[in-house]
Amino acid sequence: MFYLTEIEDYIRVEPKLFGLPTTESVNKQLKETYSEYHNKEIGKVISIIEVLEVGEGIIISGDGAAYYKSRFKLLVWKPELHEIVFGVIAEITNFGAFMDMGVMKGMIHISQTMEDYVSFSKANSLLGKSNKRSLKQGDLCLARIVAISHKGGELKIGLTMRQPGLGKLEWIKEDAAKKEKEEAKVIQSQEKETKGKKK
Repeated sequence: MFYLTEIEDYIRVEPKLFGLPTTESVNKQLKETYSEYHNKEIGKVISIIEVLEVGEGIIISGDGAAYYKSRFKLLVWKPELHEIVFGVIAEITNFGAFMDMGVMKGMIHISQTMEDYVSFSKANSLLGKSNKRSLKQGDLCLARIVAISHKGGELKIGLTMRQPGLGKLEWIKEDAAKKEKEEAKVIQSQEKETKGKKK
């Protein structure tokens, strides 16, 4: 889930940025410091939205940089368990698929790709044995986050598509159309029963 979050922290501004106006140098340092930044509490930083406030600078003996107490706004993405995410299949492997969610990639184990026995094909896709559905690179999908790991300081996300309303977008449409047909049949048979009883 995406959040706007406000942070207050001392920002270490390197000497190479000293010639710029203070707010601009803090902003540039934030962009450098927070690019690819991830924290379990905050989430993954997407962008520095704005520097709200910059206090007086402090210089620490033996360190050529200046430290500014600053307040700033970040756009972050913090994955939540059971959250439904949209993405594109970026890679297929013999053990599953990696889905690019825009911010980062999540892993879908082969057993979590569909409600079927799944095998890895020579054409670099995952195939369902009985439903004949295939999952390949470039497919658009909906998945649910079922595991979040922060081991080793690196964020890893586990996904599933084995629940109703999830999977490749074409499968979701096919399932919805099939359900509509079944419901229409039930309604027709109920109407026939009702007419038969009236006679």
